Amino acid sequence: MEDEEAAAVLKAVGRQIKAWREAAAMSRAELGAAIGYGDEMVSSVERGRRIPKPEFLDNADEALGAGGKISAMKRDVEEARYPKNVRDLAKLEAQAVELGAYASHHIHGLLQTPEYAQALYEMRRPSYTEEEIDRLVGARMARKAVFEHIPRPLITFVQEEVTLLRPIGGRMVLRQQLEHLLEVGRLRHVEIQVMPTDRDDHAGMAGSLQLLKLRDRTSIGHSEAQLSNRVISDSREVQIMEMRYGMIRAQALTPQESLAFIENLLGEA
Repeated sequence: MEDEEAAAVLKAVGRQIKAWREAAAMSRAELGAAIGYGDEMVSSVERGRRIPKPEFLDNADEALGAGGKISAMKRDVEEARYPKNVRDLAKLEAQAVELGAYASHHIHGLLQTPEYAQALYEMRRPSYTEEEIDRLVGARMARKAVFEHIPRPLITFVQEEVTLLRPIGGRMVLRQQLEHLLEVGRLRHVEIQVMPTDRDDHAGMAGSLQLLKLRDRTSIGHSEAQLSNRVISDSREVQIMEMRYGMIRAQALTPQESLAFIENLLGEA
């Protein structure tokens, strides 16, 4: 496991499953046969070494007569599946009253469809396993809950034009992604802008960035690079990021122009 918090959750879940199994006088092999898994998988889950899927927990709950107590752990297990840096970022996004992001190489994570995110992770090097890809895509989709928070935060994005043209995952995936951008961009609390490639003055040449203003009036930044992913709380650094993001938005197409631009691309896709 990547972090102690997730490991502790999985070990606690594993102990509960083991306790219910022993109370039911079942062996690991018997439980595995009853729920459609091998005894090695049951053993790994009980030891906190494997992350059980929701159906594993539901089936184990029924087979062991746990009355919903094992199934009730699905939410905790689901959160433990996500990398720690994603969980930490999602917690911050949940506190945001304002969120702004500039994406230079691909569609921003909060705007991605599952198919687009899947394609991105599949092309990473060194390669991820299928289980890792499933975990990462799930984590990225879970972060999209920020759009549903009440009260609604103000959410703005600036996308480089090239990110709307690059057919990551193929033409159909790109088309679905453009359709999703239009859908999200029409929400009253969301604004999406496009930064045209022909701009000769561009404040975003230092790369992608994300800014969050929290309920306690704290402002923080988030930055991802080749091998790093960090939250920025230093007030001077955040101020620089805010200045750059403000200039990026001013240099980009307006939200209305941007939606028209995406609609035109969709017509050509």
